[in-house]
Amino acid sequence: MLRRLRTDQRGVAAIEFALIAPVAILLYCGFAELTLAMMANRHAAHAASVVGDLIAQSPSISQAEINDIFTAGGAIMYPFTPTALTLRVTSVTADSNGVPRVIWSKANGMSVLGTGSAVSGFPPTLLAVGDSVIEADMQYAYTSPLRMTLPNAITFSNTFYLKPRQSSSVTYTG
Repeated sequence: MLRRLRTDQRGVAAIEFALIAPVAILLYCGFAELTLAMMANRHAAHAASVVGDLIAQSPSISQAEINDIFTAGGAIMYPFTPTALTLRVTSVTADSNGVPRVIWSKANGMSVLGTGSAVSGFPPTLLAVGDSVIEADMQYAYTSPLRMTLPNAITFSNTFYLKPRQSSSVTYTG
């Protein structure tokens, strides 16, 4: 009887499947969550780039126009939730010593940078004395809909620098 059980191959495939299936399902869900997180990061970075680019296209900008641009940035996040996206745009000009200083800063969900303050983490060779640039910062808190392999939120952040297109700097008109 034991010899017959030892050589019996029936049910081996079912046992192998039972051992491999949980690992395969976990891998599949993990890759799906990773792909969704990468897509959310790409959407958020694109939204910040577009927001900065739209502001850099104008010689002057009002608060109402900035609010509309932030709304457009949120629309770019579709199908991901736009409420987890925070944006900040800052006009930065190099002073007479070449130190990048904040001219104006506006934000949606982030804190603004103080007018006249030096900008930390700024690329050292980006601006010459008197040059201006629009800095667009974004943060996105991605929460996986599956929460199997990514149970906690992941925060993505990125910064874009865009030169004003129609003037030497973008003026905030209030």
